[in-house]
Amino acid sequence: MPRRALATSWWLPYHRLMSAGDSGSKALTYTDYLKIDQLLELQRPLSEGPEHDETLFIIIHQVYELWFKQVIHEMGLVQRSLERGDEAAVLSTLKRVLTILKTLVGQVDILETMTPMSFASFRSRLESASGFQSAQFRELEFMLGKKHAKKMADHPEGSRGRERLEALLDQPTLWDSFLRFLAGKGYGLPDEVLERDFREPPEPSEAVQKVLVEVYRDDHILEMLCERLVDLDEGLQEWRYRHVKMVERTIGQKPGTGGSAGATYLRSTLHRPLFPDLWAIRTEL
Repeated sequence: MPRRALATSWWLPYHRLMSAGDSGSKALTYTDYLKIDQLLELQRPLSEGPEHDETLFIIIHQVYELWFKQVIHEMGLVQRSLERGDEAAVLSTLKRVLTILKTLVGQVDILETMTPMSFASFRSRLESASGFQSAQFRELEFMLGKKHAKKMADHPEGSRGRERLEALLDQPTLWDSFLRFLAGKGYGLPDEVLERDFREPPEPSEAVQKVLVEVYRDDHILEMLCERLVDLDEGLQEWRYRHVKMVERTIGQKPGTGGSAGATYLRSTLHRPLFPDLWAIRTEL
């Protein structure tokens, strides 16, 4: 096969798929399938001029929301896989989530190319808009066990974000699904752990820690799954840390646009693990 034909042959099946269609109908195109025209209309700076870096700021945060949507999608699969006892699917899906988290951290590097002066040139245009109002990030936190009903106050009654958060309040978290998975594998976990109030964040448990030590010593596959959860916990903490440093670098100790304490508040979210039992057993292994 000629070099040029070899280099482009991977595209042919995709090209044929995208150009295929019923006779007489308009062929589906890349632009139509991905809604490119609509997507590129969504970046609308509010500053006069507009200020050059406002476009970067908008795109970065829109991309974050798209990745949050994908992570939520994947975490739903992780929980369903745990509930049906499919550890292979759990491991592979968590690997994808961890890779996405690395991308989220990498996006901070791009945002940090924006200087404090360039951000200040359009920051007032944000008015009360704030990352605290990201319903999807709160949704992800709820799925991972960081449930606090008061955090729904940033989302108006009747909004789609509020409805999703209210529904998640009564749903088991990832940790609950994991403990049910272990119980299904024959590990003895107390009823008060398995049948707890899902509206509250999971609490550390010595009984759970004892079972986890047993898991690490008895089953290498389940040990790997536990370590993947630790990777997830650490990955989210890494993103939080980079987020804090980016805010400190960009606005210092100024208040956040949504009325929060800014970097001071964000620092208070650090070093709060999602799965404290998995960290507590390190000294026992």
